[in-house]
Amino acid sequence: MSSGRIVLLGDSTFDNQSYVAPGASTIAAIEARLPAGWSAILLAQDGSAIDEVMRQAMQLPAGASHLVVSTGMSDVLSDVGILAECTATVADALWKVAEAGERFERRYRRMLRSVRTRRLPVAVCTMGNGNFGGPQLQAVTTTALAIFNDAIIRSAWSTHTPIIDLRAACDEPEDYANETVPSARGSAKIAEFVVNALVNGAVNAVTGG
Repeated sequence: MSSGRIVLLGDSTFDNQSYVAPGASTIAAIEARLPAGWSAILLAQDGSAIDEVMRQAMQLPAGASHLVVSTGMSDVLSDVGILAECTATVADALWKVAEAGERFERRYRRMLRSVRTRRLPVAVCTMGNGNFGGPQLQAVTTTALAIFNDAIIRSAWSTHTPIIDLRAACDEPEDYANETVPSARGSAKIAEFVVNALVNGAVNAVTGG
């Protein structure tokens, strides 16, 4: 495909301008890597939850050719309190996280079905593991996020939607401006994955179906 207009939907993974220096955001990094004839439009908004992506998708500009969705971290953070709850057994703790994962998956599947009604090629991103400080908290958070990322992967597989794995893109502490938002370095790495997936046709991650 010689030209295209990529629309970015979701949260601060794409809308991170306020966290990095001018020209170092994810959208800027994507635009810098696009070949002639391609452009990118930012509809993602910092702090947006899964359900808000459906509203974003209703505002697609004329000429939109590809959609990329990165969402879910705000929803996960709203449930983060479960990690501090006391439980009698490890099984009880896993059950609580599993319940939160099921709620997350229902919302994510509903969102993805809605976005796909736009009848444009769609790719979805997993959530990066973030930079949560000490090794213990990072290990706990990464383990919990795996449950929610599995929900994203299952939702994508069920609709044969390509997946861009941001855990592989942003895999070092320096890739984050804070606990969850990509830094300039992270933005550049995400841009490489997005452009390879959509423009070069090589998804650097697991793909559905």
